[in-house]
Amino acid sequence: MSDSALILLGRILLAVIFVFSGFGKLTDIGGTAGYFGSVGLPVPTLTAWVVGLVELLGGIAVLVGFKTRIAALVLAVFTLGATLVAHTNVSDQVQLLMALKNLAIIGGFLALAAHGAGKISIDGRAS
Repeated sequence: MSDSALILLGRILLAVIFVFSGFGKLTDIGGTAGYFGSVGLPVPTLTAWVVGLVELLGGIAVLVGFKTRIAALVLAVFTLGATLVAHTNVSDQVQLLMALKNLAIIGGFLALAAHGAGKISIDGRAS
């Protein structure tokens, strides 16, 4: 498999969780805001909209390879923030696993930020 195809596959695998999660949040703003309020996030409804849009639009950008380096950095920082907010109870085996999964996702985004989207992308067509 070519490098470009592997980068495309990596982008797809990284993006899918963010596209689905963002879409889910945006189609249930009330539920998302309720959860965000329960964990102490400020302005839960606004936060729900912002988080949903970052996940959905960032995920789509990575998926199609548009402004990939920027989107990957934004999602890496976003994922670190989400980890620090929601997965800090590492004495809970499930929370530890979620935190480690997020660190792996951050690693994937950092690799994308460093190397770009590859030739099979909107960014690749522009260069």
